[in-house]
Amino acid sequence: MAEDNGHEATHWDPFPASAAEDQRRSDRVPDTPQTRSPTYRLAYADDAFLTSEPLRGVRLQLEMLKPEMALQEAGILSTVVLFGGARIPEPGKPAWAARNPRQRERLEANARYYDEARRFAGLASCHSANTSGGKEYVIVTGGGPGVMEAGNRGASDVGAVSIALNITLPHEQAPNAYVTPELCFNFHYFAIRKMHFLLRAKAMAIFPGGFGTLDELMEALTLIQTGRMEPIPVILFGRSFWERLIDFEFLAEEGTIAPEDLSLFSIVDTAEEGWQIIRDFYGI
Repeated sequence: MAEDNGHEATHWDPFPASAAEDQRRSDRVPDTPQTRSPTYRLAYADDAFLTSEPLRGVRLQLEMLKPEMALQEAGILSTVVLFGGARIPEPGKPAWAARNPRQRERLEANARYYDEARRFAGLASCHSANTSGGKEYVIVTGGGPGVMEAGNRGASDVGAVSIALNITLPHEQAPNAYVTPELCFNFHYFAIRKMHFLLRAKAMAIFPGGFGTLDELMEALTLIQTGRMEPIPVILFGRSFWERLIDFEFLAEEGTIAPEDLSLFSIVDTAEEGWQIIRDFYGI
């Protein structure tokens, strides 16, 4: 039974030692052959055990819980997901990912989407900061370079918070410098990362990109189409890019999607058009 001693009451706990305290105690035990054995390590403090194959299910759960708990603590209620190519450079910067002159030309021409993503994120973030104190319509990106950087940068431009869900890849990378540090997360599992993208999503802004962007777009459209996810605005930026890349009308003509499925997304060219679709959808 909790005592009222002028401090906030807490529930009675007959096991007062915390896991963190026991870990500190374990670190101070005498150095013997027995205590040096891996079997003696506390299970939750044993990296080799936690990263072993049988513990995959536990790691999946941990990767689900850690960002969720942090976002709840930060009071983040809803997000605007911004996807797009990591290889698209900031205007005036070299196309670092180009493998030939043609790719360099196209990537540098597509740099306009960096600016459009930055402006769109600024519009959403201004609304977020001014109406909910940065709790609703918070920009979330994959945390990388290119269009993702532009999204986090647009939020930073107006003094708003933004989220990044980064992923560990074979080549070294770090989150872009514009993410709110306390809302920057790193993932091992693509599947759990994609769940977190959609759990609070009120809208998706999809800029030109590659396989990853297409994967994220198609999964969201599938979830909405099949009724596993509530409809939200899915906005494709860059009419000339998307209409050349995917002939959505052809899919409807062939019967592989229903004609009404064409209404699950919108195609726009400007940040203002995209943000207006979200405003109209939610009446904000």
